[in-house]
Amino acid sequence: MSPLAAPDQINPGIEDVIADAELHKHGNDPIADQTMVINMGPQHPSTHGVLRLVLEIDGETVVSLAPDIGYLHTGIEKTCEAKFYQQVVPLTDRIDYLSPMTNNTAYALAVEKLLDLEIPPKAQWLRVLFNELMRLNSHLVWLGTHAMDIGALTVFLYCFREREQLMRIFEAVSGQRMMTSYIRIGGVSLEPPLGLFDSIRAFLLDFPSKIHEYETLLTGNPIWINRLKGVGYISPEDAIALGVTGPVLRAAGIDFDLRRDMPYSSYEKFQFNVPVSTESDVWARYILRMEEMRESVKICLQALDGMPEGRIVADAPKIILPNREQMKTQMESLIHHFKIVTEGFAVPAGEATSSVEAAHGMMNYYVVSDGTAKPYRVHMRNADYANLQALETMCKGRLLADVVAVIGSIDIVLGAIDR
Repeated sequence: MSPLAAPDQINPGIEDVIADAELHKHGNDPIADQTMVINMGPQHPSTHGVLRLVLEIDGETVVSLAPDIGYLHTGIEKTCEAKFYQQVVPLTDRIDYLSPMTNNTAYALAVEKLLDLEIPPKAQWLRVLFNELMRLNSHLVWLGTHAMDIGALTVFLYCFREREQLMRIFEAVSGQRMMTSYIRIGGVSLEPPLGLFDSIRAFLLDFPSKIHEYETLLTGNPIWINRLKGVGYISPEDAIALGVTGPVLRAAGIDFDLRRDMPYSSYEKFQFNVPVSTESDVWARYILRMEEMRESVKICLQALDGMPEGRIVADAPKIILPNREQMKTQMESLIHHFKIVTEGFAVPAGEATSSVEAAHGMMNYYVVSDGTAKPYRVHMRNADYANLQALETMCKGRLLADVVAVIGSIDIVLGAIDR
């Protein structure tokens, strides 16, 4: 495409929205003459990333809204086709970068289906533990930024205080604070260091008191209540029709959670509740996520209490890299290690899908193999993209200031949308 391409060649959908709004304004409707088309973003901090919203407003009331995406230009799905299967793992970290291990898990589950790998119990429980810690990490960023959008700066500082503890845990187990690449095809990459489980337990036992602290600051605050209650409603029927998932769907009264209803990685062995609401507004999404954090703490404590002994990777020497002891004592393992790194490993031809319950909702991976060491196709379906489609339904007829509250309540990450 030429850099001087006309706007309608770049994004005809958005330009059509603007053109329709302008035609609407110059019709015979006296009310329509009062509307104005404005941009919100892509630099606006409350759009939670490089998201542009084209808004038609009548005074302060939203008449129509169209999201304009694609500003990140990552092309991650296409890049996967040029990488060995294990090399794709670091790319998945960068989809929903607040829950990298959840992305790792979803991708690994799909490839493991193609390889017909049996994952050791300890690796599965480690996946559950760190997936739930990732949920806490994501929800803390959601709450801090959502509160700051509304004007409660203190809560942001409190949430990032606890998030810093989680980042140190992730760094201790993987060597990285954010892009961890910890969960790999066949298991996990490293045995947790000594003392890490004690650190995690200490954090989990203290964290419920922090949730109570956040609620003390917000739940009874009249400004917070007025900005959230009754705002951003979506009916259960519209939520299903638009493909909404996760906390936004459960806040609309739809009781569905993959961890319980289609369990993976041994989730069926854990006891937890799935919070559900029927109010389906910004307030309901706030209350529901606070309860989800409490449930995640319960799951993590169960994972620590019942952590099995044994291997952390599958017994598949042609696929899984040998450990350090094997490489020291067996020259064949060392040679094979070199071949896996430089040539990858072939995956039987076929296709597989996987689904996990991420912090934002259902995360699906679709992997196609042509029998080589590189995937023919990798497609990620994240909740963020589907949830963003519901934004206009939630905002139509509301005030412009409510758009900020609604965006925060659906909790999007643009990395997952512009993949």
